[in-house]
Amino acid sequence: MLDRRLNAYRPDLAEASLEGKVEALRFVSGTPARVAVPVAPLRPQPEPSVGIDTELLLGEDVTVLDRAGGWCWVKASSDGYVGYMPEEMLSDSQAEPTHIVTVQRTFLYPQPELRKPYNSVLSMGSRVRVAGEAEVRGNHYVVLEDGTAIFARHVQPVTSGKDDDYVEIASRFMNAPYLWGGRSGLGIDCSGLVQLAMLMTGKSAPRDTDMQAASLGARIDRSGLRRGDLVFWKGHVAIMEDPETIIHANGYTMTVARENFEAAVKRIGQLYQQPTGYRRPV
Repeated sequence: MLDRRLNAYRPDLAEASLEGKVEALRFVSGTPARVAVPVAPLRPQPEPSVGIDTELLLGEDVTVLDRAGGWCWVKASSDGYVGYMPEEMLSDSQAEPTHIVTVQRTFLYPQPELRKPYNSVLSMGSRVRVAGEAEVRGNHYVVLEDGTAIFARHVQPVTSGKDDDYVEIASRFMNAPYLWGGRSGLGIDCSGLVQLAMLMTGKSAPRDTDMQAASLGARIDRSGLRRGDLVFWKGHVAIMEDPETIIHANGYTMTVARENFEAAVKRIGQLYQQPTGYRRPV
Protein backbone atom coordinates (compact mmCIF):
# COMPACT_ATOMS: atom_id res chain seq x y z
CA MET A 1 0.00 0.00 0.00
CA LEU A 2 1.27 3.46 -0.89
CA ASP A 3 2.17 5.78 1.98
CA ARG A 4 -0.78 8.16 2.38
CA ARG A 5 1.59 10.82 3.73
CA LEU A 6 3.30 11.14 0.34
CA ASN A 7 0.66 9.92 -2.09
CA ALA A 8 -2.64 11.72 -2.56
CA TYR A 9 -5.38 9.20 -3.19
CA ARG A 10 -8.92 8.62 -2.00
CA PRO A 11 -11.74 6.50 -3.47
CA ASP A 12 -13.16 9.57 -5.20
CA LEU A 13 -9.97 11.41 -6.17
CA ALA A 14 -6.23 10.96 -6.66
CA GLU A 15 -3.28 12.89 -8.04
CA ALA A 16 -2.66 12.37 -11.75
CA SER A 17 0.75 10.75 -11.22
CA LEU A 18 -0.95 7.81 -9.51
CA GLU A 19 -3.19 6.89 -12.43
CA GLY A 20 -2.71 3.18 -13.12
CA LYS A 21 -1.32 2.63 -9.61
CA VAL A 22 -4.43 3.23 -7.50
CA GLU A 23 -8.17 3.13 -8.06
CA ALA A 24 -10.08 6.41 -7.93
CA LEU A 25 -13.10 7.89 -9.66
CA ARG A 26 -11.09 10.88 -10.89
CA PHE A 27 -7.47 11.87 -11.31
CA VAL A 28 -6.33 15.53 -11.18
CA SER A 29 -3.10 17.46 -11.61
CA GLY A 30 -4.17 20.12 -9.13
CA THR A 31 -3.54 23.85 -9.10
CA PRO A 32 -0.70 25.84 -7.51
CA ALA A 33 -1.17 27.91 -4.37
CA ARG A 34 1.00 29.47 -1.70
CA VAL A 35 0.75 29.56 2.11
CA ALA A 36 -0.53 33.00 3.16
CA VAL A 37 -0.29 32.74 6.98
CA PRO A 38 2.75 32.49 9.27
CA VAL A 39 2.19 28.80 10.11
CA ALA A 40 -0.33 26.46 8.48
CA PRO A 41 -1.01 23.12 10.19
CA LEU A 42 -1.42 20.14 7.86
CA ARG A 43 -3.82 17.45 9.07
CA PRO A 44 -4.62 13.91 7.86
CA GLN A 45 -8.34 14.74 7.91
CA PRO A 46 -10.33 17.96 7.35
CA GLU A 47 -11.18 18.31 11.02
CA PRO A 48 -9.72 20.97 13.36
CA SER A 49 -9.81 18.54 16.30
CA VAL A 50 -7.50 16.08 14.53
CA GLY A 51 -3.81 16.26 15.49
CA ILE A 52 -1.41 17.77 12.97
CA ASP A 53 1.04 15.77 10.85
CA THR A 54 3.26 18.72 10.00
CA GLU A 55 3.23 22.45 9.28
CA LEU A 56 3.87 24.65 6.28
CA LEU A 57 5.31 28.14 6.50
CA LEU A 58 4.44 31.49 4.97
CA GLY A 59 5.36 31.59 1.29
CA GLU A 60 5.78 27.84 0.81
CA ASP A 61 4.16 26.30 -2.27
CA VAL A 62 1.53 23.60 -2.48
CA THR A 63 -0.55 21.88 -5.13
CA VAL A 64 -4.27 22.02 -4.35
CA LEU A 65 -5.99 18.79 -5.34
CA ASP A 66 -9.44 19.46 -3.91
CA ARG A 67 -11.48 22.20 -2.21
CA ALA A 68 -14.54 21.35 -0.14
CA GLY A 69 -16.25 22.69 2.97
CA GLY A 70 -13.63 25.38 3.58
CA TRP A 71 -10.76 22.89 3.43
CA CYS A 72 -8.10 22.25 0.81
CA TRP A 73 -6.50 18.87 0.17
CA VAL A 74 -2.92 19.71 -0.76
CA LYS A 75 0.50 18.31 -1.53
CA ALA A 76 3.47 20.33 -0.27
CA SER A 77 6.03 21.20 -2.93
CA SER A 78 8.99 21.08 -0.52
CA ASP A 79 8.66 17.47 0.67
CA GLY A 80 5.59 16.00 -1.02
CA TYR A 81 3.59 15.72 2.20
CA VAL A 82 -0.17 15.35 1.69
CA GLY A 83 -2.89 16.66 3.99
CA TYR A 84 -5.69 19.10 4.67
CA MET A 85 -5.54 22.77 5.65
CA PRO A 86 -8.17 25.51 5.86
CA GLU A 87 -8.72 27.18 2.49
CA GLU A 88 -8.31 30.63 4.08
CA MET A 89 -4.65 29.85 4.80
CA LEU A 90 -3.79 29.70 1.10
CA SER A 91 -3.51 32.26 -1.68
CA ASP A 92 -3.78 31.65 -5.41
CA SER A 93 -2.27 35.02 -6.25
CA GLN A 94 0.51 35.67 -3.74
CA ALA A 95 3.63 36.93 -5.54
CA GLU A 96 6.86 34.93 -5.78
CA PRO A 97 8.94 35.36 -2.58
CA THR A 98 12.29 37.11 -2.78
CA HIS A 99 13.61 36.63 0.77
CA ILE A 100 13.64 33.97 3.49
CA VAL A 101 13.73 34.39 7.28
CA THR A 102 17.03 33.11 8.72
CA VAL A 103 16.52 33.53 12.49
CA GLN A 104 14.48 31.28 14.78
CA ARG A 105 11.62 33.79 14.68
CA THR A 106 11.14 37.46 13.90
CA PHE A 107 8.40 40.07 14.12
CA LEU A 108 6.41 41.45 11.21
CA TYR A 109 5.67 45.12 11.97
CA PRO A 110 2.88 47.21 10.42
CA GLN A 111 5.55 49.68 9.28
CA PRO A 112 9.31 50.16 9.68
CA GLU A 113 9.16 51.02 13.39
CA LEU A 114 10.08 48.62 16.19
CA ARG A 115 7.98 50.55 18.70
CA LYS A 116 4.77 49.69 16.87
CA PRO A 117 2.74 46.62 17.99
CA TYR A 118 3.75 43.76 15.72
CA ASN A 119 1.29 42.11 13.33
CA SER A 120 2.57 38.55 13.57
CA VAL A 121 5.58 36.34 14.26
CA LEU A 122 7.41 34.62 11.39
CA SER A 123 9.56 31.51 11.71
CA MET A 124 12.85 30.68 10.12
CA GLY A 125 12.07 29.35 6.66
CA SER A 126 9.19 31.77 6.05
CA ARG A 127 9.33 33.36 2.61
CA VAL A 128 8.33 36.93 1.83
CA ARG A 129 8.40 39.32 -1.11
CA VAL A 130 10.46 42.44 -0.41
CA ALA A 131 9.45 45.61 -2.25
CA GLY A 132 11.91 48.06 -0.70
CA GLU A 133 14.06 49.06 2.26
CA ALA A 134 13.89 51.68 4.99
CA GLU A 135 16.10 52.99 7.77
CA VAL A 136 14.47 54.45 10.88
CA ARG A 137 16.58 55.76 13.77
CA GLY A 138 19.52 53.65 12.65
CA ASN A 139 17.51 50.44 12.27
CA HIS A 140 17.45 48.89 8.81
CA TYR A 141 14.24 47.18 7.63
CA VAL A 142 13.01 45.40 4.54
CA VAL A 143 9.54 46.54 3.50
CA LEU A 144 7.02 44.18 1.94
CA GLU A 145 4.50 45.07 -0.76
CA ASP A 146 1.76 45.80 1.79
CA GLY A 147 3.97 48.20 3.78
CA THR A 148 4.75 45.80 6.62
CA ALA A 149 8.37 45.49 7.67
CA ILE A 150 10.96 43.05 9.05
CA PHE A 151 14.43 43.70 10.45
CA ALA A 152 16.74 43.43 7.46
CA ARG A 153 19.30 41.33 9.36
CA HIS A 154 16.66 38.65 9.89
CA VAL A 155 16.23 37.79 6.20
CA GLN A 156 18.34 37.06 3.17
CA PRO A 157 17.54 36.70 -0.55
CA VAL A 158 16.26 33.23 -1.45
CA THR A 159 18.97 33.18 -4.14
CA SER A 160 21.82 33.75 -1.66
CA GLY A 161 24.52 31.14 -1.24
CA LYS A 162 23.56 28.52 1.31
CA ASP A 163 25.47 27.74 4.50
CA ASP A 164 26.63 24.12 4.43
CA ASP A 165 26.55 23.71 8.22
CA TYR A 166 23.02 22.61 9.00
CA VAL A 167 24.07 21.84 12.60
CA GLU A 168 24.77 25.51 13.25
CA ILE A 169 21.35 26.35 11.84
CA ALA A 170 19.70 23.72 14.06
CA SER A 171 21.43 25.29 17.07
CA ARG A 172 19.60 28.57 16.36
CA PHE A 173 16.46 26.80 17.56
CA MET A 174 17.90 26.19 21.01
CA ASN A 175 15.17 26.42 23.68
CA ALA A 176 12.37 26.59 21.10
CA PRO A 177 9.37 24.71 22.52
CA TYR A 178 8.73 21.12 21.50
CA LEU A 179 5.54 20.61 19.48
CA TRP A 180 4.38 17.31 18.01
CA GLY A 181 4.15 17.89 14.25
CA GLY A 182 5.71 21.34 14.66
CA ARG A 183 8.02 22.71 12.01
CA SER A 184 8.64 26.31 13.03
CA GLY A 185 10.41 28.50 15.54
CA LEU A 186 7.13 28.70 17.43
CA GLY A 187 7.21 24.96 18.11
CA ILE A 188 9.10 22.10 16.49
CA ASP A 189 9.56 18.35 16.74
CA CYS A 190 12.68 16.23 16.29
CA SER A 191 12.35 15.41 12.59
CA GLY A 192 11.02 18.89 11.84
CA LEU A 193 14.23 20.34 13.29
CA VAL A 194 16.35 18.14 11.01
CA GLN A 195 14.26 18.92 7.95
CA LEU A 196 14.03 22.69 8.43
CA ALA A 197 17.72 23.07 9.28
CA MET A 198 18.65 21.15 6.13
CA LEU A 199 16.19 23.14 4.04
CA MET A 200 18.04 26.29 5.08
CA THR A 201 21.23 24.83 3.57
CA GLY A 202 19.47 24.14 0.29
CA LYS A 203 19.18 20.41 0.94
CA SER A 204 15.99 18.38 0.96
CA ALA A 205 15.08 15.92 3.70
CA PRO A 206 12.02 13.75 4.29
CA ARG A 207 9.61 15.01 6.93
CA ASP A 208 9.14 12.16 9.40
CA THR A 209 11.62 10.19 11.49
CA ASP A 210 10.93 6.85 9.82
CA MET A 211 11.41 8.40 6.39
CA GLN A 212 14.69 9.99 7.43
CA ALA A 213 15.94 6.77 9.03
CA ALA A 214 15.21 4.85 5.83
CA SER A 215 16.65 7.17 3.22
CA LEU A 216 18.49 10.28 4.42
CA GLY A 217 22.17 10.12 3.52
CA ALA A 218 24.18 6.96 4.11
CA ARG A 219 23.85 4.38 6.85
CA ILE A 220 26.84 4.29 9.24
CA ASP A 221 27.70 2.49 12.47
CA ARG A 222 28.12 3.97 15.92
CA SER A 223 31.91 4.16 15.82
CA GLY A 224 33.36 7.45 14.63
CA LEU A 225 30.23 9.55 15.01
CA ARG A 226 30.95 13.15 14.08
CA ARG A 227 29.28 16.54 13.73
CA GLY A 228 26.21 16.37 11.52
CA ASP A 229 25.55 12.65 11.89
CA LEU A 230 22.05 11.57 12.86
CA VAL A 231 21.09 9.16 15.63
CA PHE A 232 17.73 7.40 15.42
CA TRP A 233 15.55 5.77 18.02
CA LYS A 234 12.10 4.41 17.23
CA GLY A 235 10.13 7.60 16.63
CA HIS A 236 12.98 9.97 17.45
CA VAL A 237 16.05 11.55 15.85
CA ALA A 238 18.92 13.65 17.21
CA ILE A 239 21.74 15.58 15.54
CA MET A 240 25.35 15.08 16.62
CA GLU A 241 26.77 18.53 17.40
CA ASP A 242 30.14 16.93 18.13
CA PRO A 243 31.21 13.37 19.05
CA GLU A 244 29.91 13.81 22.62
CA THR A 245 26.86 16.06 22.24
CA ILE A 246 23.48 15.90 20.53
CA ILE A 247 20.93 18.58 19.66
CA HIS A 248 17.32 17.44 19.56
CA ALA A 249 13.75 18.60 20.01
CA ASN A 250 12.49 16.26 22.68
CA GLY A 251 9.59 15.50 24.99
CA TYR A 252 11.87 15.21 28.04
CA THR A 253 12.76 18.90 28.27
CA MET A 254 9.89 19.88 25.91
CA THR A 255 12.39 22.09 24.09
CA VAL A 256 15.21 21.96 21.60
CA ALA A 257 18.15 21.14 23.86
CA ARG A 258 21.75 19.97 24.00
CA GLU A 259 22.42 16.71 25.79
CA ASN A 260 25.39 14.46 26.32
CA PHE A 261 25.05 11.65 23.79
CA GLU A 262 25.89 8.76 26.13
CA ALA A 263 23.65 10.17 28.85
CA ALA A 264 20.79 10.44 26.36
CA VAL A 265 21.31 6.85 25.20
CA LYS A 266 21.16 5.66 28.81
CA ARG A 267 18.16 7.79 29.74
CA ILE A 268 16.12 6.89 26.67
CA GLY A 269 17.16 3.24 26.91
CA GLN A 270 15.76 2.95 30.42
CA LEU A 271 12.33 4.08 29.19
CA TYR A 272 12.20 2.82 25.63
CA GLN A 273 15.09 1.23 23.76
CA GLN A 274 18.57 1.70 22.34
CA PRO A 275 19.25 3.62 19.12
CA THR A 276 17.96 1.85 16.03
CA GLY A 277 20.43 3.32 13.56
CA TYR A 278 22.81 6.06 12.50
CA ARG A 279 23.03 7.99 9.24
CA ARG A 280 25.38 10.56 7.72
CA PRO A 281 23.70 13.16 5.47
CA VAL A 282 25.59 13.70 2.21
